[in-house]
Amino acid sequence: MMKVKELMSTKIYTISPDDMLDRVVVMFHFNAIRHLPVIEKGKVIGVISDRDVKKILGPRRQGKPGADGRETIDIPVRKVRNIMQRKLTTIGPEDKASDAAAIMAKRKIGCLPVVKKDRLIGIITSTDILRAFVKLAEKVQKLERLMQKG
Repeated sequence: MMKVKELMSTKIYTISPDDMLDRVVVMFHFNAIRHLPVIEKGKVIGVISDRDVKKILGPRRQGKPGADGRETIDIPVRKVRNIMQRKLTTIGPEDKASDAAAIMAKRKIGCLPVVKKDRLIGIITSTDILRAFVKLAEKVQKLERLMQKG
């Protein structure tokens, strides 16, 4: 049985509820991530995802050329606390990875903050679950090949 702690990422980028939307956009872009746990007084109080940001930015539109000729976009001045998802579901490191997958599928969410004693220790994403699925599928294929030979 695979546990959450075996799949979760421990390199976690976080944001404050008082940070602005432009900071979120920069963090998503430069760190190649799609989810940011929102931390206040050491506790996870929400999550903001790239989908939340896309809703705020609206449909893709042509950017305006900047002074240097590059395309620029206007990012609304909004605080994270006004955009983040507050209906927070977390999971523990000792919980089953299959439970994490079931929760994400049922609630149609892309990540679960991993919390131990009210402290954020990791994050597990749908990508982590998919990677584990691929590894398991490869192991099953190897076993099937071995059984066919024997």
